[in-house]
Amino acid sequence: MLKDKIQEYINDIQSTSIEKFQDKATEVEMFRVKYLGKKGIISDLFEQFKSVPNEEKKDLGKALNQLKVIAMDKIEEFKAYCEQSEELNSTNDLSLPADFTQLGSRHVLSVVMNEITEIFARLGFTVAESVEIEDDWHLFSALNFPPDHPARDMQDTFFVEKEEGRQEVALRTHTSSVQVRVMESQKPPIRIIAPGRVFRNEAISARAHCIFHQVEALYVDKHVSFADLKQTLLYFAKEMFGAETQIRLRPSYFPFTEPSAEMDISCGICGGKGCNICKGTGWLEILGCGMVDPNVLQACGIDPTQYSGFALGMGVERMAMLKYQIRDLRLYFENDLRFLKQFEAIV
Repeated sequence: MLKDKIQEYINDIQSTSIEKFQDKATEVEMFRVKYLGKKGIISDLFEQFKSVPNEEKKDLGKALNQLKVIAMDKIEEFKAYCEQSEELNSTNDLSLPADFTQLGSRHVLSVVMNEITEIFARLGFTVAESVEIEDDWHLFSALNFPPDHPARDMQDTFFVEKEEGRQEVALRTHTSSVQVRVMESQKPPIRIIAPGRVFRNEAISARAHCIFHQVEALYVDKHVSFADLKQTLLYFAKEMFGAETQIRLRPSYFPFTEPSAEMDISCGICGGKGCNICKGTGWLEILGCGMVDPNVLQACGIDPTQYSGFALGMGVERMAMLKYQIRDLRLYFENDLRFLKQFEAIV
């Protein structure tokens, strides 16, 4: 009878001990398949159960469910035993050599960007960020780049969308677009720095790359003068490169600042005497700066008769090159561990 078979299987399961198994994990799985597999004993019994007379189904169904529960409990007991045995067998061997796990560190560009941010934070500047895909207004027009002005050719641009009758969309060529968005959304006084990644369509070489990083600063308030800019630059240079660092400003041109200047620092390698790093001049160029052009203030909704401001921008890769004497820009992006390990000690 079917009921007798069920009882035999229950007795067999209850009397089975895992101690009899040689390869315990494998034989536990075989035991599970034998009883609970798709073609196992219990599945076959349920198929036979379908042809049992209705008056017997109640008792047989109860017995079948009891068999299934007993089988599942026994298998769980076996699995717990196997897991416990594995833990006991995996005790640490103190005679084995130590595993010196290699710890990661900050990338040199992150280190330099954080250092720049901290220096400006001490002057009251806060960090502002924005999108890396920008429209023509925030990237060029609001920054005093007329539509056909040759200054637009100063930067080779990766255009994402350039269709006639529609506003151009491009990967940002500078983080000055962040300054525009801040001036449009905030009222002066404004004192922000804009660190971020920028893109230009340039051939990759030791001194140029299509991807690099910038940090720009903007200060807009009443009575901001070029003297404020100069003192900010001097403070930054001494904090970044050492107390003995000197600066000089040379006239330059940028569409969004007037007057504009480029800043050099005294070469820390030769002490200003002249070497191959500074090309014998004793000076190293590090950033561009100037007073915010009144047209830019007006385009962003700020009254240039009431407010003035200064802006400056620097390349993080160049700052790292000067600070740590790195000769090839490509090293920043190649993930060469021999290069990256040199900066593990830098916090």
